[in-house]
Amino acid sequence: MAGQKHPDMWVDPEDDPRSQEAVLGDERATLLDYLRSYRLTLELKCSGLTAEQLATRSVPPSTLSLLGLVRHLAAVERNWFRRTMAGEAVPRLYRTADDRDADFNGAVADDAVVEEAWARWREEVAHAEAFLDAAESLDLVSLDPHTRINLREVLVHMIEEYARHCGHADLLRECVDGATGQ
Repeated sequence: MAGQKHPDMWVDPEDDPRSQEAVLGDERATLLDYLRSYRLTLELKCSGLTAEQLATRSVPPSTLSLLGLVRHLAAVERNWFRRTMAGEAVPRLYRTADDRDADFNGAVADDAVVEEAWARWREEVAHAEAFLDAAESLDLVSLDPHTRINLREVLVHMIEEYARHCGHADLLRECVDGATGQ
């Protein structure tokens, strides 16, 4: 934030990588643009912070932290795109039989934990993007026989998931260093 025109914001408006232009595209283009924008927003809200700051739980006794959100959203991406839509038999990220909230509980102030969380998140986002690029239609139905849902519904859910958690991230980041964002 040093050297910014607006040091109280995550990024100066002219440096914001998110487009403010309307997509004016079809349903698929619109949904993908919103999801992309929320993914970028999560990255912006976490940028420039130390492992300790990312792991800060700003509203005790809640285990919610920015790092926990990154881990949680990596797990959400994996669950919907790999497990549900593609029907892959991959293990869940972070969640265990003993700790259903390990994504948040394991979000500790350690550089290796932070690096692993971002690597997992980026890996799952890249997989989701490749899956979406290959999908012929938003009507594609999940391959998981226990969760019958189509790709359109998954995209709407993912947008909702990111929007909700980016709202949490607004408050968490402001508690950590006072930065507010757009």
